[in-house]
Amino acid sequence: MQPHALFEDMQKRIADLYAASPAKDIEKNLKALLQQGFNKLDLVTREEFELQQQLLERALQRIAALEARIEKLDSQS
Repeated sequence: MQPHALFEDMQKRIADLYAASPAKDIEKNLKALLQQGFNKLDLVTREEFELQQQLLERALQRIAALEARIEKLDSQS
């Protein structure tokens, strides 16, 4: 048996043992518990955060452009 095949076989056997063990149930229950806890918190996803960050950046750019325009109009008066 080649080393690569040996490692694949060993990995498959370990994965099968893990799937059949109580550890898999503990992991599933822990994930569900954590997900439930996170759902109770007022959190946003990374995508939502990045979208809001982009919107804020655009708003700040528009504010800066409007301030420059106001200054230009004030200097013309």
